[in-house]
Amino acid sequence: MTRPPITCRLRTPAFIFDVDGVLLASPHERAWREALAGFADPLLFTTALYQAQVAGRARLDGARAALAALGLADAGNRAPAYAAAKQRCLERIVATEGVTAFPDALRFVRALADRDWSLAAASSSKNAEAMMRAVPLNAGRTLLDAFAARVCGRALRHSKPNPEIFLLAAAELRAAPAYCFVAEDAPVGIRAARAGGMTAIGIARLGDANGLRAAGADRVVTSFDEIRVGDLTPPHSSGDAT
Repeated sequence: MTRPPITCRLRTPAFIFDVDGVLLASPHERAWREALAGFADPLLFTTALYQAQVAGRARLDGARAALAALGLADAGNRAPAYAAAKQRCLERIVATEGVTAFPDALRFVRALADRDWSLAAASSSKNAEAMMRAVPLNAGRTLLDAFAARVCGRALRHSKPNPEIFLLAAAELRAAPAYCFVAEDAPVGIRAARAGGMTAIGIARLGDANGLRAAGADRVVTSFDEIRVGDLTPPHSSGDAT
C-alpha cells in the first residue's frame, strides 16, 4: 500500500473519530438486522456478529462478511442485494426517526476544539456526513463543522483493518500518524489504527471491552467522559515523524 504524502506539523496532536457507534447512536446495526429478512432469520444478526463482521467495514464488504459468517451459500453473489436492502432500511429509519449523537461524544469534541486540536471524522459509511450535519453542536454549528478533515464514504482501495482511511485523514490534517489518536468502537477499526502507527482508543458502549483490548487498543473506555484531554499523550510518538 502506498501511504498518502504527509506534510507534518511535528508534535501537534490530532484526533480522528469513527462515526457510527462512537459519535452517533446511528441505526446501522438495526438496519443490517432488519434487511436480513429474505436472506436469513434476522434474529441471527446479533450485536456480537455486527461488531465482529460488519462494523467499520465498507457496506459491500460488511454484507459479504455477515452472510458468510451466517453460513449462507453463495454469500459473495448475494451480498450486493443484501447491502442495497440494508441501505434502504437505513434511509427509512433515519427519515422517520432521525439519528442521535452521544452526549459524551459531543462534550469531548467541544473540549478538543476548545484546545485547538486538529479533528477528523473517518467512516466507511456514505451516510455519515449527512447524519452529522443534522446534529447541532454549538453557536449555529453542526457536528460536521467540527472536523477539518472528513474522510467519509470515499471509494478507498482498502477497507479496515488496512489503515488507509486513517492515514488519509492524518494526511488531510497534515498530522504525523504517531501524533494521531483514533476513537473506534470496532475491533477491525482498532487494528487499522494500530497498523497506521496511531494511538487507538476503544469506545466500549456495548460491553465489548475485551474484544477491543484483544484487537490492540491502547486504552478502552465506556464513555469519553473518562478521558481528560490534558492527559492525552501519544505513546507511539517517540522520535519525529517525517
